[in-house]
Amino acid sequence: ISLVASLISSIRSSSVNNCFFDGLTNELIKEATSDIQNVSVLSTKKLIVDLAKEEHAIALIRGLRHVSDFELEFQMAMMNSHLNPELSTILMMPDEKHIHLNSKLVKEIARLHGDIADYVPLAVHKHLKAKFN
Repeated sequence: ISLVASLISSIRSSSVNNCFFDGLTNELIKEATSDIQNVSVLSTKKLIVDLAKEEHAIALIRGLRHVSDFELEFQMAMMNSHLNPELSTILMMPDEKHIHLNSKLVKEIARLHGDIADYVPLAVHKHLKAKFN
């Protein structure tokens, strides 16, 4: 978080691929980031650029795992820039030990009772384990 003074984690409400209902997703993120100052978690059904404007955000931080992610992220960054020219997009890469991960893969491992403890925060681990047991 030393990159920014404060960070808002935004969850898109009613996401089709969401494993948990919106309120629980927010709570899990809050719990996972509780030791980090100046982090807030919001859920929205709005365009991210509109939420950013309401919250006086100056940038979106997005993750890139692979080169294949770049095309979609670039397209979204350009559209967001057209919708809100004052908003920048920062693309960041994960540590290489996490580059192979995605939520679909982690959920599948959990569903098949594999060990996901190294890949998710403790609270998420507990909820996924309970969901698939």
